[in-house]
Amino acid sequence: MERVTGVGGVFFRARDPESLSRWYAEHLGVDPPPESYDDSSWRQQAGPTVFAPLPADSAHFDAEDQRWAINFRVRDLDAMVEQLLEAGVAVKVHEAVYPNGRFADLRDPEGNPVQLWQPAGADAP
Repeated sequence: MERVTGVGGVFFRARDPESLSRWYAEHLGVDPPPESYDDSSWRQQAGPTVFAPLPADSAHFDAEDQRWAINFRVRDLDAMVEQLLEAGVAVKVHEAVYPNGRFADLRDPEGNPVQLWQPAGADAP
C-alpha cells in the first residue's frame, strides 16, 4: 500500500496572515510560506507525528468551537519556554511528566492554541 510520507502543510484562517506568519517565524522558528516556487518551504526535522481525530467533546480542546490543535516537537522544552517568556509570550508548562514526554501550552497572537512537546520514551530522538 502506498502511504503518505508526512504532513505537507498546516493551513488555517487568520485575521492578519502576514503578522501571524512573522510571529511563528520569530518565536517558534517556523519559516513563512515561500514567496515563489523557486524558494524552499520550511523543513521540519524527521520525527514522530501524531495524527489523531478526537471526539467532538474531547477535553483536549479548550473551547467547544475549537476545531484543530497544533503540536510542535522541541528538542529542549525548558530552553524554548525561557525564550518565549523572555519575549513576553505566556506559556504554561504541564506539571506532569508523561511517559511520552513533557508538554507546554501557549496561544499565538490570534488566540490559536499551540502545544510544545519534548518527546520521551518510544518517541525520544
